[in-house]
Amino acid sequence: MSEIILQIDGKEVVAKEGMTILSAASSVGISIPTLCLHEKMEPYGGCRICSVEVESRGRSSVVAACLYPVEQDLVVTTRTAKLDRIRKSLLEMMLAHAPDSPQLEALAEEYGADKDRFAKDASFCIHCGLCVRYCAEVKKANALGFINRGAKKEISFIPEIASKECWDCKECFELCPTSALQAAYVLIEALASLPEPPAPSCGGSCKSQT
Repeated sequence: MSEIILQIDGKEVVAKEGMTILSAASSVGISIPTLCLHEKMEPYGGCRICSVEVESRGRSSVVAACLYPVEQDLVVTTRTAKLDRIRKSLLEMMLAHAPDSPQLEALAEEYGADKDRFAKDASFCIHCGLCVRYCAEVKKANALGFINRGAKKEISFIPEIASKECWDCKECFELCPTSALQAAYVLIEALASLPEPPAPSCGGSCKSQT
């Protein structure tokens, strides 16, 4: 792989072709916040907390650092007033769903986010997709997924698969940045929706007992 030289926060960084801005920054100790990234999974870009400003060929834009590939002579800025506003707004929306998440609270303090800006809708889910993607990409079980769209979007376990795969696994629980207990609740709710198994048939050989 060829080497690519770019600039991140005024620092010259040597990266390899195919690296993302996030991985290049991490390689030289520059921290960019993220909530939906996991080393075992492909980047997703769902939370957008890792948004950075890039300048290339005279044009400036805001991109997700976990998805955007490095380019020769790319200029990246990871912390500006504009980025702080973006992260603050995103965190305030997430805190409406998970007001007691330690990860969100820590980021909210850093970026001055108001956890009470939006009315609470404590679903505990910020749609980071970590559990869905881990189950599909790592475990290959596909036992849960997103249902509905927009404001009604939520995570749901597939009862028929979850009943066989999930109870002895639960590896996705600890990935949740908001509440592993909520994941357990959603799983139990899904399993409770399974129909009762039919009574065993005796095939005409049953005898009444006295």
